[in-house]
Amino acid sequence: MTKTAWVFPGQGSQSVGMCRDLYDNVKSARAVFEQADKALGFPISRLCFEGPEEELRQTINAQPALVTAGYACLEAAREISGNKLSAPSFLAGHSLGEYTALAVAGVFDFSTAVRLARERGRLMHEAGQKRAGAMSAIIGLDETKLAEVCQKSDTVIANINSPGQIVISGAAENVTKAMEMATAAGASRAIPLQVSGAFHSPLMQPAVEGMVKYLDATTFKMPSIPVIGNVTALPLTTPEEVKTELRKQLLSPVQWQRTIEYMAQQGVTTFIEIGPGRVLTGLIKRIKKEAATQNISDLAAIKSMSS
Repeated sequence: MTKTAWVFPGQGSQSVGMCRDLYDNVKSARAVFEQADKALGFPISRLCFEGPEEELRQTINAQPALVTAGYACLEAAREISGNKLSAPSFLAGHSLGEYTALAVAGVFDFSTAVRLARERGRLMHEAGQKRAGAMSAIIGLDETKLAEVCQKSDTVIANINSPGQIVISGAAENVTKAMEMATAAGASRAIPLQVSGAFHSPLMQPAVEGMVKYLDATTFKMPSIPVIGNVTALPLTTPEEVKTELRKQLLSPVQWQRTIEYMAQQGVTTFIEIGPGRVLTGLIKRIKKEAATQNISDLAAIKSMSS
């Protein structure tokens, strides 16, 4: 029997106009955006549909916007395609996308997920203002060599995305130095990322302290579907494991490559990326060339799936 996993994108996948077609044409998607607007107390829907892009890109806005968009894509797919959407054996999300996955697994409800994402975004942005941080995607250098570069430059590995694509994080001046060192060590490219801080690094410690208060005030339920954690690349099966994961993932590398490899080892052959963009689909194809992938990001994709 073939197994399917649903995966949800993280920050960087947002774009102005995302899910507008779903909002205009699918009742369940519109309801998700209305619920998000109510939960946050301002129209995040308008920001998603109209921008401006600089505002949508801000961490405090991008994070709840992406949780909303991902959840709206799923609700629209359920409404339109019904039983043609393969039920998942596993869920996973890349960094922020983990919050969408946890809401889908029933660990907390959608409104809670959006509010937590907003606070996470706010706290991460504030941590970035306290100490100027940066991130860079290093292409074509293996993890061992890059770990040596990080040690010498006082940076850290932030995301292990796929073979040959690893993101580093740290103080801005150190990341600049690490990019030069990585290129000298054989990396084919070092690409600075547009972010407001050194995410998934020790510089996010102030955000952890704030986030713990919100997590402690949130009721977590047992996941109805196993969610593969970013930190461990293993299933989160208890509320306590989820809470630990959400605290640790702010400081720890996103083990995306190992997450996909784990699900493939468990028999997953189809991965459905649910939400804006195609970032995760691209990474999955690099990790498991033979995997079947689908992408649910707009009305046309959903209709082609259900036809």
